[in-house]
Amino acid sequence: MLQFIRFILVPALIGLGIAFFILWLKPELREKAANLNVPYTVQQMSFANGVSRAAPAVVTIFSESFSSVPRFKRQNRIQELGSGVIMSSDGYILTNYHVINSADQIIVLLPDGRQYYGVLIGFDTITDLAVIKVNEDHLPVIPMNDNLIPRIGDVVLAIGNPLNLGQTITQGIISATGKQTLTDSQYNSLLQTDAAVNVGNSGGALVNSNGTLVGITSAQFTTRYNIDIEGISFAVPYRLAKDVMTKIIEDGRVIRGYLGFKGTAVDNKGQVITDVYTPIMGLRISELDPLGPVWQAGMKDGDIVTKVAGNAITNPQKTLRTIGNTEPGTELEFEVNRNGERLVFMVEVVELETPIY
Repeated sequence: MLQFIRFILVPALIGLGIAFFILWLKPELREKAANLNVPYTVQQMSFANGVSRAAPAVVTIFSESFSSVPRFKRQNRIQELGSGVIMSSDGYILTNYHVINSADQIIVLLPDGRQYYGVLIGFDTITDLAVIKVNEDHLPVIPMNDNLIPRIGDVVLAIGNPLNLGQTITQGIISATGKQTLTDSQYNSLLQTDAAVNVGNSGGALVNSNGTLVGITSAQFTTRYNIDIEGISFAVPYRLAKDVMTKIIEDGRVIRGYLGFKGTAVDNKGQVITDVYTPIMGLRISELDPLGPVWQAGMKDGDIVTKVAGNAITNPQKTLRTIGNTEPGTELEFEVNRNGERLVFMVEVVELETPIY
């Protein structure tokens, strides 16, 4: 043991001695050693890169309507504030329908100060979306990814112009997906987030930390109950919003298939599913439209649909989306369980009448 210590200690002492001798011979080295600062950096979490990619494509929208006031014999100008998202470099912009509803004039203001007049291409009241167009090319476009699937817990940023304070960024997470109860329609599905959304944010962008579009925010669903709500806001998912936009551009409106029923997910025992873990085996039919295609085909309240067009029902929203995207006049095969008996019905899809308000 003593020999091992001697083996280690002697070279170390010799090295220290040489170092002290060099420092004694060269005083300038002592000064440099005393002032030596070891660089220390702290990595700071920031969403600045994502914001810089997305923010230039989020615009402010002023919609103006004019109404006559006979008593004063002049026009009264009513101005609404909202936001929008540039979806193509040639000027197609997504916003909320309630932002431009009844507008006589639409003004689009870009973050860089450019200003344009917008033309309404079409709208969809079910998703509260509208498409407007400005006459310009080479506009900044929001980053998009058709394969992006929002997940509960994902960090998101809401970009818009709340209360006309100027472009503002708020941060949160996705709290829930697939929300339908707020829309009164099975053809819509919302993302829920705790990012702050206020009047003026409507029609703006909900993006992830990379700046990729996740959804179109809407303050309408937050304020519809006329109560103060904190930490709960909603957005139309990107894929649904893009699908609506494409149909509006191509057809001027959204054409949806309609069968005239509502469906509730059930398990293999026919019990209503209240969690996200139980496998879905079908849709229990309820609220049949007495003049709708399903009723006319012979289906009844309480029937459990297990297959549509040969496809087993494992995701009700996907099934309803398939029905909604089916061209009116098309026949779909429904496989139904009625009190343990397997039945098959052929149902012709008709067009859904979209409400206007």
